[in-house]
Amino acid sequence: MAPTEEKNDRMKARRTVAAALSVLALTAVAACGKDGTPNSDTNKGGSAAPQLPTYQVNADAKLDGSPVWTKAKAAGKLRIGAKSDQPFLGFEDVQTGKRNGFDIEIAKMVAADLGFSPDQIQFTTINSSARETSIAGDQIDYYVGTYSINDNRKKQIDFAGPYYIAGQSLLVNKDNTAITDAKSTEGKAVCTVTGSTSVDNIKTYNAKVTTFDSYSLCVEKLLTKEVDAVTTDDAILKGYAAKNQGKLKVVGEPFSKERYGIGLKKGDAVLQKAINDALKKHEDNGDWKKAYDATLGLSGSAAPAVPELDPTTAS
Repeated sequence: MAPTEEKNDRMKARRTVAAALSVLALTAVAACGKDGTPNSDTNKGGSAAPQLPTYQVNADAKLDGSPVWTKAKAAGKLRIGAKSDQPFLGFEDVQTGKRNGFDIEIAKMVAADLGFSPDQIQFTTINSSARETSIAGDQIDYYVGTYSINDNRKKQIDFAGPYYIAGQSLLVNKDNTAITDAKSTEGKAVCTVTGSTSVDNIKTYNAKVTTFDSYSLCVEKLLTKEVDAVTTDDAILKGYAAKNQGKLKVVGEPFSKERYGIGLKKGDAVLQKAINDALKKHEDNGDWKKAYDATLGLSGSAAPAVPELDPTTAS
């Protein structure tokens, strides 16, 4: 065989092998993309990703005897207090001003039943330490933002709910092996938010507690290793762990029981009952579960059982 012919044959053989390998690669990719596999569109947040529900506004809503509702209806807007720095729960996009998360959806579904459309909602970011004063001082109509129901707060305001049960846990850096539960925080620098129930809970384990006005500041300090851990409700921590995948992790079993409620002005029993009725309706019709799956559920945490509502009576 002449050198030129031999060279041409070798080139043809190489092209044949390359074509065969391309077919195999395409076949493998197609197989990996089948529904139900780890790399399918469903798991990547494609067309089958959980969708947020829509809430029908009750145009006939009328709450005779509720001073808060009557004033809001006359003004044509509902003022809702919320968090803005909790991924998957209560988060505000600083560029667009839009809010998203499970708590935001709870606020919207209740507002719809009270007769207010999304464009009639005025969200206001309220820090944990200012929640009671903001409600009692008529700065907002109600508050939805990882707000634990407790007897001390009931001295100043009333609650509807609970709509979610969480438990206090710990967030640490991925390479941290020293902190595995609440007991192992003794002598460690632990960060949480001013005015939250997490402060007293973690102090019982002799941790060195640092507080800020927001959880995002605590997480920043954790990422730079200025603190050893962040502590608050596991739902909040799972959101931050998901946002910082590969950097942070949630450790230990929950060491408290936090019953999230909607805070409202003390003595407005009519509004309290209306909010509880709205929560029950959206829990029963599946909106609660859909809202969870499309928000907090994206952190990888399965939906917990829907909690039983407290009796609707003013405190």
